[in-house]
Amino acid sequence: MTEGELRRLEAEYCSWGDAVHSVDPPKIFERCQGSFLYDGRGTAYLDLQMASASASFGYQNKRLIQALKARLDHLPQLGSHYLHGDRIEVSARIGQACERIFGRKGRVLFNVGGAGAVEEAMKLVRNYTGKNAGFAFMGGYHGRSLGTSAITSSYRYRRRYGHFGDRAHFIPYPYCFRCFYGLKREDCELYCLRQFEKLFDTEYYSFWDPRAEECEFGAFYMEPVQGTGGYVIPPKEYFIGLKKTLEERKILLVDDEVQMGFFRTGKFWAIQHLAIAPDIITFGKTLTNGLNPLSGLWAAEEIINPKVFPPGSTYSTYAANPQAMALALEVLRLVEEEDYEKKVTEKGTYLLGRLKEVQGKYARIMGDVGGLGLALRIELCKEDGVTPNPELTQRIFQEGLKGDLKINGKSYGLILNIGGYFKNVFSLSPSFEITREEIDLAVEFFDQLMQRCLK
Repeated sequence: MTEGELRRLEAEYCSWGDAVHSVDPPKIFERCQGSFLYDGRGTAYLDLQMASASASFGYQNKRLIQALKARLDHLPQLGSHYLHGDRIEVSARIGQACERIFGRKGRVLFNVGGAGAVEEAMKLVRNYTGKNAGFAFMGGYHGRSLGTSAITSSYRYRRRYGHFGDRAHFIPYPYCFRCFYGLKREDCELYCLRQFEKLFDTEYYSFWDPRAEECEFGAFYMEPVQGTGGYVIPPKEYFIGLKKTLEERKILLVDDEVQMGFFRTGKFWAIQHLAIAPDIITFGKTLTNGLNPLSGLWAAEEIINPKVFPPGSTYSTYAANPQAMALALEVLRLVEEEDYEKKVTEKGTYLLGRLKEVQGKYARIMGDVGGLGLALRIELCKEDGVTPNPELTQRIFQEGLKGDLKINGKSYGLILNIGGYFKNVFSLSPSFEITREEIDLAVEFFDQLMQRCLK
C-alpha cells in the first residue's frame, strides 16, 4: 500500500487514544538498524529515544535476533502455568544479582508490560501489609492502567475514569532545578526531606497513629530517576534519609526500574546510585531489548515467599513466554560478558560533555543539561534561564521529524522525546551501542535544530 492509502485507513479504523497522535501527522517508519529508523523514502532518522528506552542494545541486534530465531525453532510457545529452563534461569540470574547488590534474598515474578509489573507490586504490598494506600512522588509515572494511574501523579490520566482504589498521597520529588519550595540545593539542607519527616510528628497530619505506631500507607512508590517526569536526577542524600524514615515507620519501598533498569544509568539498577536497598523492584523494557513484551518484579523473600504469596495469587497468559525468556536470558548473558557499567558510563559522559558544549552557545535557553549514564536531559527555558519553554521544545521535536537535516549533502532526521513537568525537557535514551561518531552526529543535528528554531 502507498503511504496515502495507509493514512486513510489509519484515520478511519485506528484508535487515536494512544500517544501516536501526539504528532500530527503520525510518523510511519519501514525499517530499523542500529541507532536508526528509516521512512519510506529511505531517509535515516538518528533515534535518541530507542522505543521508549527499550531497544537499549540497538535495533536489529544480531545476537538477540539469533536467540529469538533459535527459540522459534524449539519450544516457541508454552502456557505460563508450565515451566521451562529459560524462565528458571532468568529468575535465578536476576535474583542472584539482587542478592549480590543488596545482600538480600528474594524471588522474581513475571508479567507482560510495565504497568502490569507495577500492579503486581501493588498487589504484593496489599497482601503483605494489608494496606491499599501509598505514597508516591509528584512527577512520578508508573503507568496509565486503572491501577497504576492511582500512583501516577498526572490527574489527566485519571480525570475521565475516576479512581481505582486509593489514590496515592503525592510528595514533592527532589527536583533541584525546579525546587517545589523555591530553594537552592547548596543551602536548602534537604528541606523537602524534612517536610516529609514532619508528616509523622502527630496523628493530626493524618498518616500516623503514634499509639499503634502504624502508618496508614503500606508503601512508597518511587523512580530513582524520574522517566516521564524528565529524567530528573535526585541528590543521593535525600533518598538515604527517606529510606531511614520508611524503615522506622515500617513502610515498604517499591523501586520502579521499568525504564532505568539493566544499565540505562550505568548501573544494573539505577537505585544503586542512591546507596539504598528497595523491598520490591519492578522492571521491563531493556530486558528483551523491546523485541518481545516482558516485565516483572523482584521482591524480598518475606514479601513473596510461597507461604504469604501462594500459587494462584496471580496469573498472566503471556508472562514468562518462551520467546521473551530466550531474549531476556541472552540480554543477561550479554551484560555479564561485557562491562556495560564502564561502556554506558563512558559514552554517557562523552555525550553529556558534547551537549554542555552546545549549552554554552545558547546561554540560558538550555537551562539544565544533565544525566546519569545514557539517561540524559536537556531542559529548555525562556531567556531568563528558568521559565519553561514548551513551545520551543515542541518546535524542535517536530522539525527533527521532517528528515531534512543536512550533513555532507545527505538528509537525516533526529528522533527526540519530550518529557518533563512542563513538557520542556528532551529525555534522551540512546542505544548502549551508539558510536562516538553517531554521538557527534546527534549533537550536530541538535545544534542545527536549535539554530533553525531560534530564528
